[in-house]
Parts: sequence; C-alpha cells; structure tokens
Amino acid sequence: MSKSPIKVIFTLGTRPEAIKMAPAIALFQQNPAFTTQVVLTGQHREMVEQVMNLFQLRADIDLAIMQHGQTLTDITCRSLQGLEGLFTREMPQLVLVQGDTTTAFAAALAAFYQKIPVGHIEAGLRTDNLFNPYPEEANRRLISQIAQLHFAPTKQAAENLRRSGVVGEIHQTGNTVIDALLSVAKMQPECEIDGLDWGRYRVLLATVHRRESWGEPLQEIARGFLEILNRFADTALLLPLHKNPVVREPLQAALGNHPRIFLTEPLDYARLTGAIQRCYMLLTDSGGLQEEAPALGKPVLVLRETTERPEAIEAGTAKLLGTDSVRIAEAASELLGNPAAYQAMAMAINPFGDGRAAERIIKIVQKYFEQF
Repeated sequence: MSKSPIKVIFTLGTRPEAIKMAPAIALFQQNPAFTTQVVLTGQHREMVEQVMNLFQLRADIDLAIMQHGQTLTDITCRSLQGLEGLFTREMPQLVLVQGDTTTAFAAALAAFYQKIPVGHIEAGLRTDNLFNPYPEEANRRLISQIAQLHFAPTKQAAENLRRSGVVGEIHQTGNTVIDALLSVAKMQPECEIDGLDWGRYRVLLATVHRRESWGEPLQEIARGFLEILNRFADTALLLPLHKNPVVREPLQAALGNHPRIFLTEPLDYARLTGAIQRCYMLLTDSGGLQEEAPALGKPVLVLRETTERPEAIEAGTAKLLGTDSVRIAEAASELLGNPAAYQAMAMAINPFGDGRAAERIIKIVQKYFEQF
C-alpha cells in the first residue's frame, strides 16, 4: 500500500528567505512524495512578492502581519498567534524555516509548541556575539535548539552545530542561495539604472541596512564611499536604499548630491543579480551577498565588525572591514589600484556551494521520513 504524501509547510517573511527557499520550494512542489504549502507572514510583503513572481511561486496562505512601525516583539507575537491556528488546523509533518529572521524564529517556536518537527535551512552560522548581528545571532541559536533537521551550508557551520551539542540530524548541504543565484544569472538579467553608464565606470555596488550600522557607523560608511570616489574618477557607486527611513534618510543627505552616486529603490532579485554581474566589486553589510558575489567572481568588502560567514574571509573572497571610513577607503583603493590584488579575490573559490543544495535537502527529508 502506497504511503500518503508527506505534508510540509515552508514559512517565510522576508526577501532573503524567499530567495533562499525558492529552489527548495520548487523541488518539493514537483515531487509527488510531498504535499507542500507556502506560508507568508507578511513581514516584508512587497519585496517577497517580487521574488515569488521571479521564481514563479505562489503563497498558499498569507498571515498579513505587516504593520507600520512594527517592533520585533510585534512581529514575534503576531507570527506566533497566526501560526498557532494554522499549524493546529493543517497539522504538517514538517515545518521548514530558513536563516535567522524573526519570522523563522517564530515559526520554529510555533511548530515546536505543536510538537511538529522543524527543518532549518542555513543552520549553524555564528558570530558568537548575541548582539552582533542583532537579533539574528540570537534567532538562529534559538532555532538550533528546536530543529530536528539542521541543513548546514558549510563544513564550519556543521561543526558549530556539533560543538554546541544540538539535538537532531546535522547535514552539510551547501547554501540554497547559490542555487537561486545561478538559476537567475543564466537568464542574463538587465540592470538599467537611469543615468548610469556601466561601460564608462567601474561600478561599486553597495548595500547598507543592518541595525548595528545605524547612526554614526552609517555616517562613517558614507564618508568612506565619498573618499573612494574622490580618489578614483573612473568609479561610480550604485546604492539601492533600504526602505527603512533610519537608513535611507541619512544616506540620502550624505550622498544624494554626488554626480557619480546613484541612489535607487531596492532592486528586485533579477536586477540585483544583473548588477552583481556588471559591477566591479561590492561593499556591503549583507549576509547573503557575501555568499552570492563570489559565485559570480566579484570581491566583497564587508562593512561589519563581525561576520557569521568566516569561510568567505578564510577563502579570500571577502574582507571584513567594519565601518571605519579610512579602512573602507584603503581596502577599496587596494582593489581599484592593484590588479593582482583584485584578481586574487575575484578568482578565489567560493566556499558556499555548487548550486545543488536544494537537491540534497529534499533527499535528506525523504530519508528522514523513511524511518517512521
């Protein structure tokens, strides 16, 4: 007698979660061994919808928790309340969460309260500083205490999990973001920016948004950007602005009048991939871009004091700078002025996977349920 399909729920709320879950969602939906539902919390609705459309995915349920000025407590409580009723009604056999967002933490906790196994995609990342990044470091550590299946992207991440004594199975899979990136990069997406001539300038692609960068660190980063452009007349800066006015407004004030700085709205994932393909290098406090850019041969300067991706630093694909303007300008100048230094980073081997992480995850899940 054939077994009934295994009921799996993916929960997501932010754009990075949608990007990194998309390859896995697609494979699970195609496999008749599973009944798959996609649940949005609505933490970042507009940006998530762009990603879902790009990968031709749709949400089955939207909890619609997004509210103006919401706090971390608001997101957590509303997610828990919405997911409690959903999990009680649907009774999935597995809940899959990704990364370290507040949505991921709340979904894992809600599943645990219903005694539903949790699978954690991108498990085991650590900075060993609970407040940097905040709240992500605490979120991912708490998820690790709940998960039954840990999908670690790298050998180091898997070792972090073993060292901390978590329960459940630990598997090294690679990172699904590489699956997503390579599938979009094959399309050769355009990235037209009003007034920016990609052929005329060496374009620096920058992103800044983290809470620990707010205030004076953000001003320091802006001063570093200006100094780079002052030193190299053949460079331009492309900076998609985060929606949060705490980030957006200071950057607009500091950088908005420079003729070679292009401040834009957030780029959808296809255009962002196109920008990575065309840019000279990246300056970012993003976690995901530390993984994605090396896959396309682009050096990354990390504008943070800590990183949960030390593999990039060790592999030579990224450099950890912090937010000091002098260090930012000097590191960028080295890559802009020294072709050998640039090539050493551009040609370094990306440690985050081969584009087949989602395939490994679905096989692990199938094997996990064979024991019951």
